[in-house]
Amino acid sequence: MKVRSTLIALLLLAGFCFAADVDGKWSGTLSTPNGDFPVNFTLKADGATLTGSTTGPGGEEIKIANGKVDGNNISFSVTFDLNGTPLTINYKGVVAGQEIKFTVDLMGTPTPLTVKKTA
Repeated sequence: MKVRSTLIALLLLAGFCFAADVDGKWSGTLSTPNGDFPVNFTLKADGATLTGSTTGPGGEEIKIANGKVDGNNISFSVTFDLNGTPLTINYKGVVAGQEIKFTVDLMGTPTPLTVKKTA
C-alpha cells in the first residue's frame, strides 16, 4: 500500500514538472470584425493557479481572473469596462514553447489568437 501511495504522489508531481513554462510577457494581435487589436499579457503560474494581467483599451492594467494551468493547457478570463458595461472575455490556450495558441470567447464567438513570449 505504501508503494502505491508513493507511485501516485510521484505521478502527480510529474504532472507539475512537465507543466508548460507560461511565466513571462506575451504579445500578439487579435483580429476582430472591428479591426486588429494588440494584446499583451504578463502571466505567472503557481502550481495549477495562473495569475497575471493584460492591458485594457485605455492602457490600464487589468488583472486576469479564474486562471488555471493543467499541463500545457491554460485558461483565464478578463473583464473590461466598455463604456460602463462589463465585458468578460474567456481565454483557453495551449502553450507550446515560446507560443500560446488561444481560443478567445468574444461574446459567444470563438476567435483564434496566437501570442509569442517576449520576455
